[in-house]
Amino acid sequence: MKQEISFIISRDLDRLAEEIRAFKREEDLWKVTGHVTNPAGNLCLHLVGNLNTYVGAILGGSGYVRNREAEFSQKNIPKDDLLHQIQEVKATVTYTLEKLLERQLQGAYPQQVLGYEMTTGFFLLHLSGHLNYHLGQINYLRRVLT
Repeated sequence: MKQEISFIISRDLDRLAEEIRAFKREEDLWKVTGHVTNPAGNLCLHLVGNLNTYVGAILGGSGYVRNREAEFSQKNIPKDDLLHQIQEVKATVTYTLEKLLERQLQGAYPQQVLGYEMTTGFFLLHLSGHLNYHLGQINYLRRVLT
């Protein structure tokens, strides 16, 4: 199951990179419209921070220290920097899940992130859903802005 989860998250990080690349005007990465409060650039930073934290740091011991507030407050980061961060987190996720033992998926995730105990496999599926939720928001926002 870990190979499947790794494949899906890697695939969807590639889709995230495609969405970021699809913004023709770099400044649109930092714009919102209507009732949308988070620009695509910040959603991208949030996804990178989320996976670096919950997969890289907690499961993989990468040493990553999250600054969640900065994920939503930083602005005007160049598109190439965002794309580089996506590739780095993809490598981190792939490496970490490769080292994970199948039996660890059935064990408890080390933190109660959602307010209750869950298995590592369950939380990895949650992270995949979270990635896709924001990926859809980025896609929609890009199309509305262009």
